[in-house]
Amino acid sequence: MTVAAKRLMKHPTRLASAFLLALASFSALAQTDIHNPRVYGAKGDGVHLDTKAIQTAIDIAAGNHAPVHLTPGTYLTGSLFLPSGTVLDIPEGVTLIGSEKPEDYPMLPTRIAGIEMTWPAALINVRDQHNVTITGRGTIDGDGPIWWKSYWDLRATYEPKGLRWASDYDARRPRLILFQNSSDVHLGGGITLKRSGFWTVQVLYSHDITIDGVVIRNNEGGKGPSTDGIDIDSSKKVLVAHADIDVNDDALCLKAGRDSDGLRVNRPTEDIVIRDSIIRHGAAAITIGSETSGGFRNIEAYNLTALSGVPSGVLFKSAHVRGGFARDIRIHDLTLEGVAVPIHITMNWNPAYSYASLPPDLKDPPPYYITLTTKVPEDKGLPHFSDVHIWNIKATGAKEAFNVSAYPNATLDNFHLDHLNIEAATAGTIANAKNWTMTDNTIKTADGSKIAFTETPIETGKKDVPYGEHK
Repeated sequence: MTVAAKRLMKHPTRLASAFLLALASFSALAQTDIHNPRVYGAKGDGVHLDTKAIQTAIDIAAGNHAPVHLTPGTYLTGSLFLPSGTVLDIPEGVTLIGSEKPEDYPMLPTRIAGIEMTWPAALINVRDQHNVTITGRGTIDGDGPIWWKSYWDLRATYEPKGLRWASDYDARRPRLILFQNSSDVHLGGGITLKRSGFWTVQVLYSHDITIDGVVIRNNEGGKGPSTDGIDIDSSKKVLVAHADIDVNDDALCLKAGRDSDGLRVNRPTEDIVIRDSIIRHGAAAITIGSETSGGFRNIEAYNLTALSGVPSGVLFKSAHVRGGFARDIRIHDLTLEGVAVPIHITMNWNPAYSYASLPPDLKDPPPYYITLTTKVPEDKGLPHFSDVHIWNIKATGAKEAFNVSAYPNATLDNFHLDHLNIEAATAGTIANAKNWTMTDNTIKTADGSKIAFTETPIETGKKDVPYGEHK
């Protein structure tokens, strides 16, 4: 017996305390172990599929109200589902990388690109749950290039058939993170999200969501088509802050459904705050649309910086079959460095994608083709944007200060723009606007032009090339 042990034997109280301390230490170790996917067979080598082991650890940890214990490594996984109470802590040195096999993403009901349909689950899913946290300084990697190639290959065969609009729906690329029908969800803590197969983070039919401290990188190993950063889709009470975004489509985007299906669902996006973020590449600093059918209200975006890889500052986009509304929109304190068009509004966005029609020789189309091509009456299809306040915008190196157009029978109403400081090559045009007030603005143009207000109808056949498309 050691000298220390003999001393403990002479003092029973000390012996009991030592025993309890040892028991507590063992209990803590055991508790940590049962929340470690490696206990259930995870290899963390980036080669073996660890989905089942990680899911087991997640379920046990959530049941014990404890965080999942991921140790350094690269964990190859398919879809993971986070139950209520999950704390998924992905520390530095840990990467979750998505499987390249479609069968590792189960097909489930959801809404994608504005319509409800069956679609592959995301890599990380919070569906019909509450009180979930995803945090840490590690990485979630969608291994996007294989999915991006599948899209472009499909697109090449679809466009000659008049099915460009169907490409996004038939390619079936997994999203990186989905919150659906959920509440009290927190994502952030400096986590890196990269190479998403499709949209990076979709907040769908959810409320009380906080995304604070994310780094999104979807232009590594190629440029992923439609790799949106954060899409807030028919949801409410959402905060996005401290995002650092480099993507190949919309960066910070609000959506609310597409065409007949979006009008049927009729769920707005409302009570949203987006702030204190930087966009390095992406379609705009802040985007509303093009899925506008359910409408938007009480939206505020501020303290955003967009760099020269971003063509638009404020981007509102819709189409004459989309419908919906936007009102009580407040956007302010934006810094735009080399952004081509600081204020960009189009209600006729991307006609080749927005206006779907069935080729006459197409036989047995899938049900969602019928949904996408269901005609919307004109009075329901026209979008209505009103009561928008934009102020404190500093823009340098712009090509055109304004590119704004709507419809004579669905004008852009009651916009107030003040304290804009824009340096641009030319002033640009504002068409189909009603009751706009512009005060205390400085618009400096290289060609000496002034903003042209016009009632001329927009060119409904005009071709535009959306951000992220092949030029």
